[in-house]
Amino acid sequence: MFPLTVSELQDRFSLDNALKYGTLPQIFELENDSDKAGFLKAYTETYLKEEIITEQIVRNLPPFRRFLDVAAQMNTEVINYSNIAKDILSDPKTVSGYYDILEDTLLGICLPAYHTSIRKQQKKASKFYLFDTGVTRALAGQVDYDLIPKSFEYGQLFEGFIVNELYRRLTYMNKQFKLSYLRIQEDMEIDLIIERGKSAPTLVEIKSADKVDERHAKGLLTLGRDFKSSKQYLISNDFLIRNVP
Repeated sequence: MFPLTVSELQDRFSLDNALKYGTLPQIFELENDSDKAGFLKAYTETYLKEEIITEQIVRNLPPFRRFLDVAAQMNTEVINYSNIAKDILSDPKTVSGYYDILEDTLLGICLPAYHTSIRKQQKKASKFYLFDTGVTRALAGQVDYDLIPKSFEYGQLFEGFIVNELYRRLTYMNKQFKLSYLRIQEDMEIDLIIERGKSAPTLVEIKSADKVDERHAKGLLTLGRDFKSSKQYLISNDFLIRNVP
């Protein structure tokens, strides 16, 4: 089972709380922020850092502990196996294996780079999204602190939340789908491409801004031209519906 979705929470859903503490069911049994933070810290220690090792999925504890911290800090970013290996005093192959473990244990999803050829797609680095924003903040050592709107952390968590929400809903639909991202250069990207069978792809740009304009849709407007008949969406904190040419 995934953390709770927006539709499951209905009136209990709050974006701010979801970004700060995630949507694990146990979170909604707790009333104050310190209890929520305490639960998330205990969860990351007992499950993510101990249970996986107890089950002998990982035998070398220190590098894996360091890896989880770095993975949380790099959540939503393109994976650089060599840099992470240096940070945790290990090697790129081990780092790749650690990411496989997180995906196999449903603790996150890898988003491959888009390409029509699977072989070429596998040669490009993926992005990784931990499965819950509260867990991400706990691993990164941020769960005891306020989440500042418009900050870099806020933008990362917003993107991670949206990608996971869409992934959960698509999974619950029990239909085949494929997710990927497309990046041509640092400021030219489509955050999420959803492909389902022979249907035209859905392109999603994710911005945490509370007021968006055509600048925020740059990737969709430019790269979207190459996707015939695609549906294109810009998801943001802007409460007004705006037509972006």
